[in-house]
Amino acid sequence: MTATHNGSQNPADYELDPAIAARLKRNDAGLVPAIVQEEGTGDVLMMAWMDDHALAHTLATRRGTYYSRSRGEYWIKGLTSGHTQEVTDVRLDCDGDTLLLRVRQVGGACHTGDHSCFDADELLARGNDD
Repeated sequence: MTATHNGSQNPADYELDPAIAARLKRNDAGLVPAIVQEEGTGDVLMMAWMDDHALAHTLATRRGTYYSRSRGEYWIKGLTSGHTQEVTDVRLDCDGDTLLLRVRQVGGACHTGDHSCFDADELLARGNDD
């Protein structure tokens, strides 16, 4: 079992399996960074934050669910934009301090509408070393 809930769609009502929770190393705000990768292409789409409830909701529903630090609330990717994420795989890194989610992305992953949050500002690219 990875998560428990009472049938609610509110991520705060979802509880993470204690065995998984014990393996997470959270920051001072109780959050873990989540790197989101597109299943088919391997593109890194975005980075977001998760707490135990967001992770539990994601594991139970397979919908990318995150915690917005700026708004202080949960957001389920695509709930308002229609740009959804079907989560196909969730992994914890060797240190327990970063999550990797593989998703089937529908529409842009970035809040700007771009496919990836990393599309716009290229600092160094292969072949640009002239």
